[in-house]
Amino acid sequence: MIRPLPPAELLGGADTPPLIDVRSPAEHVRGHIPGSINVPLFSDPERAEVGTCYKHQGRDAAVLLGLRLVGPRLGDLVERARAIAPQGRIAVHCWRGGERSGSVAWLLDKAGFAEVCTLRGGYKAFRQHAAERLARPWDLCVLGGYTGSGKTELLNMLHDLGQQTVDLEGLANHKGSAFGGLGQGPQPSTEHFGNLLWQALEGLDIRRPVWVEDESLRIGRVAIPDPLFARMRSAPLFFVDMPLEDRVQRLVTDYGSASVDELKAAVQRIGRRLGPQHCKAAVEALDQGDLAEVARITLRYYDKAYLRGASMRDPARTRTVPGRASDLRGLAQHLAEHVRHAQYP
Repeated sequence: MIRPLPPAELLGGADTPPLIDVRSPAEHVRGHIPGSINVPLFSDPERAEVGTCYKHQGRDAAVLLGLRLVGPRLGDLVERARAIAPQGRIAVHCWRGGERSGSVAWLLDKAGFAEVCTLRGGYKAFRQHAAERLARPWDLCVLGGYTGSGKTELLNMLHDLGQQTVDLEGLANHKGSAFGGLGQGPQPSTEHFGNLLWQALEGLDIRRPVWVEDESLRIGRVAIPDPLFARMRSAPLFFVDMPLEDRVQRLVTDYGSASVDELKAAVQRIGRRLGPQHCKAAVEALDQGDLAEVARITLRYYDKAYLRGASMRDPARTRTVPGRASDLRGLAQHLAEHVRHAQYP
């Protein structure tokens, strides 16, 4: 049995069957539904060849070419689908829910699968569904503070305390500064970052607050979707005010394992903003192994930059919360209590 289902009905539930994406590998890498498995009907060159044929010779010729290309692999495709979905329930999608997913769904149905679902409208419909989810009126609480204030660790502690959280930097594989890519994996595309955000928000209760870190529009190379970023900018900001030396020591701990060459490259990326004198001093401190001094020099720039961004917020929606690196757990409990009692402005 083949069942076409819209994204809201097929995705996100506990009973969602294994989902295979039959688009080409490049399409999948650029952006895909989180949790989907790429079982491409065509390779990237084959997809281009079929598309060219369609453009110049029409649909019938393109379909015939597609059959010739994939025919020898159909048995392997069925075997892989059975390995992915041994219970006999599977879902299939392509770009628009047309030829590719329809053909594979027909094949799997004929091969004896008990239920084959197709995503009505394909990946394109999912993207619209995800955009609508991101644009919902989420009740955000923004966790702010100067660089080195331990905001990511605080976010994790808030999660452990039962608060709803979304780790934007974790999803982006970047900590948001010139040093933010050190020790991180490759970043997703902006498109796929939006997909990961959809997944992170999918299981959350829109009636309860959601904590996120204060971020610029871009985190490394990826951009926060405009509707969510606009809501972050208008949300209450909890500014963690932590002493400079606490932050210096945290940065030394966080980045001390990076190589000197990596750290120098990061310093030089902000060299023009630091100024020639400060950039030179930071590089010399690196050569001397004085990571604390490097942190102090770079924090002069980052603190000023953060203040400029914070000044664009409504002061009435900002609450300053003193904190120490030695008591992040207590600070997280304090923040959670404020939200529980709706004491934020």
